[in-house]
Parts: sequence; structure tokens; C-alpha cells
Amino acid sequence: MTTFPRHEYDPEIGRRIGELNRKPGDSRSIADYEALGAPLGPAETWDLDIEDRTIPGPGPKIPVRVYRPAGSAPAPRPCLVWLHGGAWVGGDLDMPEAHETARGVAGRADAVVVSVDYRLCSEDVHFPAPHDDVMAAYRWVRDNAPALGVDPTRIALGGASAGGNLAAGATLHLRDEGEAPWQALLLYPLVHAPIPGASDELAAALTHVPAPLLMVNEQLDMVSALMLGGDPIESASVYVFPGHAEDLTGFPPTYIDNDEFDSLRSSGERFTEQLRAAGVEVEQVLSAGVLHGHLNIVGLDAAHVTLDRMAFRLRRG
Repeated sequence: MTTFPRHEYDPEIGRRIGELNRKPGDSRSIADYEALGAPLGPAETWDLDIEDRTIPGPGPKIPVRVYRPAGSAPAPRPCLVWLHGGAWVGGDLDMPEAHETARGVAGRADAVVVSVDYRLCSEDVHFPAPHDDVMAAYRWVRDNAPALGVDPTRIALGGASAGGNLAAGATLHLRDEGEAPWQALLLYPLVHAPIPGASDELAAALTHVPAPLLMVNEQLDMVSALMLGGDPIESASVYVFPGHAEDLTGFPPTYIDNDEFDSLRSSGERFTEQLRAAGVEVEQVLSAGVLHGHLNIVGLDAAHVTLDRMAFRLRRG
């Protein structure tokens, strides 16, 4: 990936950021920031069969949503097991990062997408609950591939933000057990704690982002404490932050998509370096002009480009 000193947003995102920055700091509300994610256009339409169901899990049954292109296929289709983000404590199957991403990839790639509603962390639910749900969902897809119309040799595992973290951790675990996914698709993932230091180029870009839109290590510490049930990050399993694995050899081919104006970009860039050093095939791209979580904005051109890239990864195999 080539980085460059762009330092300007996608035009519509830039307009919204400009309006936000013109407000006095003490008058900005949560609604002001939520407006950044308002749709920029209509949702895409695809001819898909979409089914909500529950599957067996290590704890409660796991809700999943299965997206299949309508009509028959001459051969089993590739599949993506997909995980939404939400800082491990939020998100669901209806958020754009889950629903619109799954629809867009299934339609573009003529692939089956299984979106997973893993358990969210709370005062009563901690790691490894979400990790275990992801492992169970991946194995359910693999074991039920014929019924799903899926090629069992072409099952990818992917996610965005916290979902990218869970996808990377589960991929590492599956590798350790000799059943690594076909490939991993990691969208603006966080796989290190603390967050790696930013490059000079990234640091310059981040000066243009309002502080409440950036994740910093203090916030990560708070979220991680909830995720880990109060245990220190240093004691966490390597499957929690797989960027700290000593050996990444055997990790499957990986696609990493980083957002330009995102403090977590340094984690995606560092993980790319680590995977390449381990001899893993990695495609890293920079989604220019966007903030963290760009797949959550319906109608955003950069989101469509990302869906095109993800679909290409699934089709080419």
C-alpha cells in the first residue's frame, strides 16, 4: 500500500466534519456525531434470498442471517462468514456494516454470506464468549456447506472494526487447530493493544479529526476491561489481540482495508507488516478520505468500492 499526504475527506463527509468543527466544543452533542453516519443515498438492491435462523453455540443459540443469491448455481458458491463491529459491546445484524455489507458482497460476488450476531460483552458476558461464537459459526458453515450451497474449500472469515479483530483472532485459532479459513477479510481492524504508534503521515491526517471520533488507548483500556471482565490486557489470550502472536506462519491469504482518517489504521498497517514477514500473502488498501467505520454509511462511494474489492476476493478463487 502506498500512503500519501491527502488530508481531506470525501466531499460529503468533509462537509459534515466542517459543520461539526464550526460548532463550539461545549455544544456538540451525540446527535451531531451520529449525523456523520447519515445515509448519502438509497440502499442497493440485490436479488437475494435472506433467511434469519439460529444455530447451535457454546452458550445460547447464535442468531445468524444467511444471504444467498436467488436461483440455482452451476457449482457450490464461495462463502463469507461476516462479523459486524461495535467495539465488542454494540452492533447487530441490522446495522449497515452488517446488513448492507452482507447484501452487497453476496450480490456482487454471487456468493453466500453468513452474518453472525455473536454475543456482545457486558458486565455479565466477557471474552471468550464472542470468540467462541465466531468459532462455532464458522464450523457450522463448514459442516453444513452442502445444504447452504457452499464450497467447503472456499469459506472466508471476515469482519469490520471489532468484527475484524474477532475474525483475525478466530482465524489464528483455526490455524492453530489445522483448519484455517480459505482467506481472511479484515476491514479497519484493531488487533493490537496498545494501539501502535502512528506514522508521521497518519499523525498529520489525524489532526484533522475531532477528538471524539478517534479511539485512543485510554478508551481501549476501558472497553478491554469490560471485554476481559476486569483482567489486564497483558494477561489476555493471543486470540484477543492476534497482532501480538509470536508466529503468524500459516495464516491464510488476507485482505486488510484501512480507513485514512482512523487512529486504528496503525494497527492494520502493523499487522500487514507482521503477516508479510511471516510469508503470508497480504493485500492492503487505503480507503481514502473516510473516517473509521465507512461501511456504516449507506450510499458512500468509498463503501461501494470496498464491497467491490471484497467481492473480487471471493470471485477470483
